[in-house]
Amino acid sequence: MRSSADMPRVDLYRNVHMGQREWLFALAVDVGAADLAQPDCAERIAEGCLAMTQELREHADHEDAYIHPLLRERAAEAAEALDAEHLRLDAALTALDERARRLPKIPADALPDARHGLYLAVNELISAYLAHLHAEETVAMPALWQTCTDDELGAVFGAFKASRTPEESLTDLRRMLPSLPPADRAAIVRATLAAGPDDEAGGTLAALSTTLSPRQRSRLYEDLGVPETWAVRETVQGQDR
Repeated sequence: MRSSADMPRVDLYRNVHMGQREWLFALAVDVGAADLAQPDCAERIAEGCLAMTQELREHADHEDAYIHPLLRERAAEAAEALDAEHLRLDAALTALDERARRLPKIPADALPDARHGLYLAVNELISAYLAHLHAEETVAMPALWQTCTDDELGAVFGAFKASRTPEESLTDLRRMLPSLPPADRAAIVRATLAAGPDDEAGGTLAALSTTLSPRQRSRLYEDLGVPETWAVRETVQGQDR
């Protein structure tokens, strides 16, 4: 079903999955290249892995709460396939958690091998998770497009957004925005700014920009039609009030 032939369909997976892929790839590089001679390096690596597995579990919970009920109603076979994927991923997440928690306790002479074992576990999870994301994007989402209107899909997305605190929403966007193409990034930020108070727009824009590279940030401000100094000035003024 389609509400308008001229508008792109509501996609419940695309943007957040792009952010997850970037975070997963960055984690693999970080674990593989980390300097174990630095103090607390093993603890930092372990914390990064545990933060990722927690985020992936929370993401799965969100899908179960907001997307999968509609998917089970309209496309039961696709829902069953995703349920099986979640069970398989749970095992990989648990195995990675166990390795990450052990890493800071490993003796120094055994730490390089233990770190490499963790690196392999991270990449094993990435391999499984990429296949899972692909299934959601190429099986589940098309099934929803075939059986749901954009109003119904938009209601799912709206219910999820309403469940997030302002701080959680800001974290969601910070993780996602660096992975998106400039036009999509600007559209999301523009909509976010329009939904908030005008006198807080500068501070919100500055907060959203913290995870962007200098080039991405400059492009975003250019696309929005505002100077970079505007957000900085508005943030400072807000702190002075």
